Amino acid sequence: MTELDADVKSLLPEPRGDTLLVTEIYPSIQGETTFAGTPFVLVRLARCNLRCTWCDSKYTFKGGSRWSIPSIVAEVRSHLLPHVLVTGGEPLLQEPVHELMRRLCDEEYTVLLETSGSLDISKVDPRVRRIVDVKCPGSGEVASNLWANLARLSTIDEVKFVIADRADYEWSRDVARREGLAQSAGAVLFSPASGGAATPRELAGWILADKLPVRLQLQIHKILWDPAERRR
Repeated sequence: MTELDADVKSLLPEPRGDTLLVTEIYPSIQGETTFAGTPFVLVRLARCNLRCTWCDSKYTFKGGSRWSIPSIVAEVRSHLLPHVLVTGGEPLLQEPVHELMRRLCDEEYTVLLETSGSLDISKVDPRVRRIVDVKCPGSGEVASNLWANLARLSTIDEVKFVIADRADYEWSRDVARREGLAQSAGAVLFSPASGGAATPRELAGWILADKLPVRLQLQIHKILWDPAERRR
């Protein structure tokens, strides 16, 4: 069994399926998506089934603590903010995340889900705004894309491409055009990979030259805080 297999196996349901393996919960400024700059409560779940080359949350691959869904909701309430981001790792690895998101929606939170795009998004509560990654070749995980997810998008959902270089940009541009993402999703986000060859300025120039109907996205949280700092 590989290390990755062991990580995924550790997420098999316990006898009571109403708990989630959580890395951290804390208030922050949303750094990405069309909600960038908005105060959010961030619920970061543990474990991921992918290993992207530019990953900035490798600390989620191991560890974490078990929380009941009521205790997570209570912690979210304690921060007195109306917006919640459920992220990871890969939150859809844990089946009880669907119940968590339903309860948060029932309490009238604006709920965002960040997912790698490798797992089926069709079971997610339709009130949740799904932020779906499309993995570019430079991520090392292009083969993990679940292409059927793109047909499941609604206009409250957003699609994100993390772009490492010109080849990634051209690949992303072609996918966005072929799949009609500007029409099916609420926003198409092009973001330069941290440490990649494509600078934000270069990416902006390519978008303008091709007149793409996408949004250039920078990670506000990494401007506000040291990227190596864990915000809790």
